[in-house]
Amino acid sequence: MTDSTLPRGIGAPATRALAAAGYLHLTQLAGVSETELMALHGVGPKAIGILREELTAQGLDFA
Repeated sequence: MTDSTLPRGIGAPATRALAAAGYLHLTQLAGVSETELMALHGVGPKAIGILREELTAQGLDFA
């Protein structure tokens, strides 16, 4: 299993899609657009919302 710091609440399909695209850490998503992430099969509105909340908590945001 890969060492990932993505939030668990985003679900397995979203986690797999992000990992396959090379995103293993939440901080890697800062500056990436929501549109780009939504284009990944398995990443939907629920995952985007959770990721947005986590990024905001760390003082970061999507592009």
